[in-house]
Amino acid sequence: MNAPGPGRSRDHDHDHDHDHDRERERERKQMQAQSPARSREHDREREQERKQVQAQSPARDHERSPGAGPGQGRTGGGERNQSASLRRALAVLEYVRDHAGAGQGLSLSRLAEALGLSKSTVLRLTVPLLEAGLLERDRRSGAYRLGHGTLRLGQAYLSTLDLRTVAAEETRRLMLQVRETVHLVVHDPPYVVYIDKVENEATVRMASRIGSRSPLYCTAVGKAILAWQPEEAVERVVAAGLPALTRHTITDPDRLRGELARIRQRGYAVDDRENEPEVRCVAAPIFNHDDSAVSAVSVSGLTSRITAARVRDLGPMVARAALVISRKLGAPR
Repeated sequence: MNAPGPGRSRDHDHDHDHDHDRERERERKQMQAQSPARSREHDREREQERKQVQAQSPARDHERSPGAGPGQGRTGGGERNQSASLRRALAVLEYVRDHAGAGQGLSLSRLAEALGLSKSTVLRLTVPLLEAGLLERDRRSGAYRLGHGTLRLGQAYLSTLDLRTVAAEETRRLMLQVRETVHLVVHDPPYVVYIDKVENEATVRMASRIGSRSPLYCTAVGKAILAWQPEEAVERVVAAGLPALTRHTITDPDRLRGELARIRQRGYAVDDRENEPEVRCVAAPIFNHDDSAVSAVSVSGLTSRITAARVRDLGPMVARAALVISRKLGAPR
């Protein structure tokens, strides 16, 4: 077979180059045909990214921290700006909580002046608070007040509270302070139910047990709660009868009403051998978030240890412990 001559080789190379050019031209046309769609898709992606950045970065460039350089809003600077905006939004919420009276609200101007911010900044900070229902704005006056969302948050928090857990630190502290048995009870009309007991190992143990019930009218914990119940609740207890459990039990309705009035006045109740012979008890009511007396804390011991004179010292101590627990439960006291 003859080898190809020089002329044939050049023709073959020329044809090959021409084919390659045609292939590159087809690829170029295909890319041109696809480029508008790719461009539109790229534009859409860029727009989505821009919206996400705006949604996640409420702080604007002019509110950047002093010394923040260009581009910091997308890195550490952006996170700092978001934190600063969140702190200021919380400051707005807390100021409204503390200063907006019942049925009233706070104007935009007052909020801005009190917080040292411009009105436009405060207006921007309130937007997510309004959307979340944490703030409400009066349509006519434009005044801000707490919204229904704060109630939902409060209820969610309160639903997680366990009274024993909330009171544990304070009941332990009280026991160490007085070196007597401390009880925690809840109201279960017409009784109280013992839900916790913190004992001093060095003293005689009380016969009470967790889960047991005692009447309202003849125990310090019961009277502490009953003193803060509506009058009709007291009358239901009286109507059910006041049987004597010891010779010191209050069985006269008028005397019981007078005792409840004294409890409200001094802030604590005393069971002077009314439920058990030779046992004295000093108790104070615990209030919940809606200012209802729902439980009580007490100090109990033998009369040989808790004398009448010591009762006067224990009363304020128990009342202080009850107040601490009440505040942890959100009581407005």
